[in-house]
Amino acid sequence: MKVLLIGNPNVGKSALFFQLTGVAVQTSNYAGTTVSFTEGRWRLPPPSCIRDCVSCPGCLKAAKEIENYEDRFLDLIDVPGAYSLNPDAQSEKIAVEMIDKGDVLINVVDSTNLERNLSLTLELISYKKPMIVVLNMWDEAKHMGIDIDIRKLEKHLGVPVVTTNARSGEGALTLAQRIDEACTSAINIEDESLKWKMIGEIVLDVQSLTHRHHTFRERLQDISMHPVFGLPIAIIVLVGMFELVINLGNFLVSGMTKLFEALWVPLIMKLYEAITTPWLSTLLVGELFDGAVDLEASMGVLTTGVFVPIGLVMPYLLLFYIALGFLEDWGYLPRMAVLFDRFFHRLGLHGYSVIPIMLATGCNIPGVLALRNLESRRERFITAAIMCTAIPCLAQSAIIFRETSKFGSVYLWLTLVSLFTVAVVLGVLLNSYAKGRTPSLIVEMPPYRIPGFKMQVKKLTTRLGGFFKEAVPLMMIGILVVQVLLLTGVLDVLFKIASPVITGLWGLPKETVSAMLIGIIRKDAAVALLVPLKLTGAQTITAVVTLVLYFPCVATYTVLARELGGKDLLKVTGIMLAATLIMGIFLNFAGSVFPPLAIIGIEVSIMALAVLFIKRSAKKSKII
Repeated sequence: MKVLLIGNPNVGKSALFFQLTGVAVQTSNYAGTTVSFTEGRWRLPPPSCIRDCVSCPGCLKAAKEIENYEDRFLDLIDVPGAYSLNPDAQSEKIAVEMIDKGDVLINVVDSTNLERNLSLTLELISYKKPMIVVLNMWDEAKHMGIDIDIRKLEKHLGVPVVTTNARSGEGALTLAQRIDEACTSAINIEDESLKWKMIGEIVLDVQSLTHRHHTFRERLQDISMHPVFGLPIAIIVLVGMFELVINLGNFLVSGMTKLFEALWVPLIMKLYEAITTPWLSTLLVGELFDGAVDLEASMGVLTTGVFVPIGLVMPYLLLFYIALGFLEDWGYLPRMAVLFDRFFHRLGLHGYSVIPIMLATGCNIPGVLALRNLESRRERFITAAIMCTAIPCLAQSAIIFRETSKFGSVYLWLTLVSLFTVAVVLGVLLNSYAKGRTPSLIVEMPPYRIPGFKMQVKKLTTRLGGFFKEAVPLMMIGILVVQVLLLTGVLDVLFKIASPVITGLWGLPKETVSAMLIGIIRKDAAVALLVPLKLTGAQTITAVVTLVLYFPCVATYTVLARELGGKDLLKVTGIMLAATLIMGIFLNFAGSVFPPLAIIGIEVSIMALAVLFIKRSAKKSKII
């Protein structure tokens, strides 16, 4: 029997799904998380007669009941959140398609927003499927002074009603015990105009409110959306998060490096000595430096291929996902989406594009996977082009910060401003020429909630598991391919082909070609390979910026191909290569003529011209 969990976004469906099935799913406090559905097995508890008998020691009836009892399992499906069954958004279309396939509907309702949620409830009742209503967030309703008479609500709706707190699991057992009571309602709404009148009558009869003062959390909610203070708070949150991740991440990477050197390197050296075939040792271990393994630069499948994802990337991802998971479940991301929506719309993006872009700053792969949460193909294409071209991953950023800051903080700022300039100009151009329009941002603001520890751990393990499942194998395969190309001489041919651009147009030494090619596998490892080249400050900026722009790592590119399709993938690739070529030439020329501060001024002027172009285009199309 298929049971569907269905309700508005942000009512706690995914959290309740986890409590009932134990399956790890993404549970986020922003609309659009569950674009595709998740299915799990729900084991129902034994009937009360058996549970009561088990509590009687030595009861023969209990032994007989248990012997004859067979566990009951239901197929539970977490349906994408929907506000209406008249589908406009992709998530609502999926929800409507799945209702016909379900046997029983569990309508999850936010107890703190009964009136709004009942609109979907009455639409579900019209499908005449066995149904049960779950009033979730029952604890929050009590804290807010909201009291709902459950018995009266059952009479009005004609279906069973239970209360739950999905974060703690309270009420999950009651729901399981009453699932067999699910029934069709006798309510028949023939005139749509009468629906809201009926909702008003129900709410007036079953719900009562008591006076209460604003809590501290509610005051935080108000100030974080304030027209003056909201954006500075968002910037402080982002800067604070990345400062924490980078500084603590550097400490963890240092510890992981020492651990690998103490435990892993001795095993690799024994393996190297045991292998008698040179090409095999090159593939597995890579190149030795002064008779020792360099975990970052040896480029062996078992050296760099293991250390980079686990020892170098994973510590940053771990911290980033902890911080991001807290912001998601706390309820801050919808507010950040609204704050950035006005600017993002000028670039052809939706306010919720901030979510894949934030994920991409940790690792491009989860950022690409989050593209599916955006509604239109146009949004996904523009976001992918900007994200995969101008957004470095966190591990790469940490190395960039370390290398560019050696020449002074102005060089670090020049790097950041250069990448931001590319992002803005790309957004302006793609917004002007990409077909279609970006839909308006309509999003509910959930209240701030203290995240549950168990749910945070589940989310973290799921995300890290996805990284190791998708990125690590591809990274090792990529290093293997590069070593094969090197052994067969193909890499030398590529060096000669790429040298005119890299040395001639970008003013970089020919050895930079190897870093560019390695960047196809791991961008952070490629940036690290620039260190022995002893580049000048201007050359470092050119090399670092072009490394970020020209191509994502092979793991990201593979996932991107799956999400966008072949046609859009080729377009994004062309955009990346064009942006890299132009920016490399610009930085080489400007760096030989102007000091870093002057280059920053030029780039700011370019962005200002782009903004003027946006306003002019908007006036012509009567957008503003």
